[in-house]
Amino acid sequence: MATEEDVKQRQIIENRARNISHNVRCTECGSQSIEDSQADVAILLRKLIRDEIKAGKSDKEIYKKLEDEYGETVLYAPKFDLQTAGIWLSPVIVGGIAAGIWAYQKHRQRTNVHIMALNLVRGVPLTPREKETMLDILTPPPPPRKWWWPGK
Repeated sequence: MATEEDVKQRQIIENRARNISHNVRCTECGSQSIEDSQADVAILLRKLIRDEIKAGKSDKEIYKKLEDEYGETVLYAPKFDLQTAGIWLSPVIVGGIAAGIWAYQKHRQRTNVHIMALNLVRGVPLTPREKETMLDILTPPPPPRKWWWPGK
């Protein structure tokens, strides 16, 4: 007959195994954890996890073993390294570059419209000094700073 200590020990092992199993992807199903899957591979992995826990392995050691045997994709929470950071940050970087190019083109377009208009009226291109003077005259002053805007 099992003692109260044995029952507690089994519950601890079961809880740890379920926790680990929820964080491991079924290699056959792909979209389910091995805890939720009834595939043969999932059943074997659950047994492997319980055996490793009974052998005294830590959670980290079990995750490491599963990752070594089945690859990083078996874990629902892969390591955060340089490659993962690049994948997650690339849309932000591309968006920032695109916004910068768009803003630069809008600025050039707004500035060049005045010069092109004057060239059309005169029929003669402006000299560099005339362009500089024209830009100084036609460039609007910067907007007033707001009291809540940083960098007064």
